[in-house]
Amino acid sequence: MRSNAHRPLLVASLIVLMALQLSGCAAPDFISFPPQTRGNKVDPDALAQLIPGTSSRADVQALVGTPTARGSFDDNTWFYISEITKPVIGGTQNINDQNVVVMTFDQKGILRGITKRGAEDAKDVKMVAGATPSPGSNASLFQQLLGNVGRFSAVSTEGSGNGGQAPGGAGPARGGY
Repeated sequence: MRSNAHRPLLVASLIVLMALQLSGCAAPDFISFPPQTRGNKVDPDALAQLIPGTSSRADVQALVGTPTARGSFDDNTWFYISEITKPVIGGTQNINDQNVVVMTFDQKGILRGITKRGAEDAKDVKMVAGATPSPGSNASLFQQLLGNVGRFSAVSTEGSGNGGQAPGGAGPARGGY
């Protein structure tokens, strides 16, 4: 006869296994990765020390650090971009917080304005369907792979009759000073 002493342990382990499967891919906070700060997060205390009209570029860089980006067409605009993300399933990132601090300077390098932007200021960008036209034919992959089959004949080196000269009889194929 079989002993039923291990049956409660088997039932408990099956219940735990089923609970883990039903929980999906979400892991408890003590198992998951901690949030990650990306970019250059501006310290609010350092930002409070900057005074538009008085602070210079050197002051800004000393207090806040090097900007994440500068304006594409205006070197007098500095961007400090940061976000706090948390890894989720499949290597994707869940964005918990986004911040952009924009600092503008005049031609003399004096700070003129500080603008703070968050995720609520973001704008959706609509993707346009289609492709950029390119010159050439519209051959399929299969046509491109097999397109040259049978177009060229095999080159034979026997009996060419040119005596080791380059094609066209222009002299020896090698050497020639």
